[in-house]
Amino acid sequence: MKLNNIDMDKAGVFLEEVKADKSKAIKTKRVEGEWNFSGAQFTAILDHASGKTIAEADGPPFMGGSGVKPDPIQYCLFGLAACYAQTFASIAAEKGVELKQLKVSVENKVNLSKSLGLGDEPIVENVRLSVTASGNGDMNEVEMLATERCPGVYCLTTPIKLEIESNLYQNK
Repeated sequence: MKLNNIDMDKAGVFLEEVKADKSKAIKTKRVEGEWNFSGAQFTAILDHASGKTIAEADGPPFMGGSGVKPDPIQYCLFGLAACYAQTFASIAAEKGVELKQLKVSVENKVNLSKSLGLGDEPIVENVRLSVTASGNGDMNEVEMLATERCPGVYCLTTPIKLEIESNLYQNK
């Protein structure tokens, strides 16, 4: 059965698997891309259950890109919006709430002074997530749980250890 475009049967099977073995909840996600020396500046092939999708990013013209594709920050915001929407819709379905509408927008204010080597101000000053939703249940509860459980929100609100592995070579 599907509710809010969530396959409740598959989600239920996964929930039961994790209840039986919490290690099943651990998933690794990976994106590997390459800088391009013409056209869109960065390309990655994203593997998913049904195949592959090519994602391309390009810097805005004021930062030296040509602006032919979304910039990296837009992909970050897209990821947060999509993650929050998926979490919201899933929790609504879990609670038996049939959604009639769900819109999520995310915006941020970026100060590029540090990126340009001209200051030490925080690069991202804030992120604003706006949700418009309607359904046949307690939307406040769904929103509260979505905010608590969304991996994208977690990434913004909780320090996460960053490890950088470098393979750098100097051409002669």
